Amino acid sequence: MTSTFPTISISTERLVLRPFEQDDVSALAEMMNDEQVVAWTDVPQPFTEDEARRWITEHAPAARAAGRGLDLAVTEFLTQRLVGLVRLTRTDWRVRATELSYIVAPWARGEGYASEAALATARWLFTDQKFERIELRTAAGNTAAQQVAQKIGCVSEGVLRNACIAHVRAEDGTWSDVRTDHIVWSLLPEDLDGTGGDLAAGGDFAPFPDWH
Repeated sequence: MTSTFPTISISTERLVLRPFEQDDVSALAEMMNDEQVVAWTDVPQPFTEDEARRWITEHAPAARAAGRGLDLAVTEFLTQRLVGLVRLTRTDWRVRATELSYIVAPWARGEGYASEAALATARWLFTDQKFERIELRTAAGNTAAQQVAQKIGCVSEGVLRNACIAHVRAEDGTWSDVRTDHIVWSLLPEDLDGTGGDLAAGGDFAPFPDWH
C-alpha cells in the first residue's frame, strides 16, 4: 500500500505552510517567471496562470495521492501573502527519506524565509512523519542555496559532477543551458540539534532541480 503525506498546515513565528489554493494562481505564476527561478530551476517557461492552475489543481494533488511527495505554499502569517513554496519529491517510504527544495518570491528574499520554512518542514518530517533522511541538491554556483543548507544544519555529502543544468541569459534576452555540478546535502534528525537560532539573514533561494 502506498503511503502518502497528510493534508497539513505548519506554522512558524512568521509563516504558515499550507496546501496551495486557487487564489494562489496569480502570485505563483508571477513568482515562477522571476529571472532567478529561470536561472536555477527547470520550471517550464513561460509559467502562465493556466500552468499554475493546472499545477495547483492537478499535478500537486496527484503527486501527493501517489505518495511521490508534497507541495506547500509558504505564506506570511500576518498578511497571508505568498512568500514561496516548499516541495518534497523522490519520497522513499521504506527508507523514510525525501528530497526537499524551495523557491522564494523576489520581494521576499533576504528575510530568511527559505531557512525558516525548510527548518519547519524538516522538524515536521522527523517528528510527525518519522522520516530519517532529507536530501537537498544545490547547483555549484548557487551560493545562496548553499548558505540555506548550511544554516539549517545540513551536511555536505559530495558533488555530483556535471549533473545539473543551469540557465544563463544572454544580452539579447535569450536563455541558454549551462551544465554544472550538483552539491548533495543531507539532513538527519540529530543534525537539528542546535538549529533554530537567527534564520532571518543570508540568502534564501534554492532550486527545484526537476519540475514535473
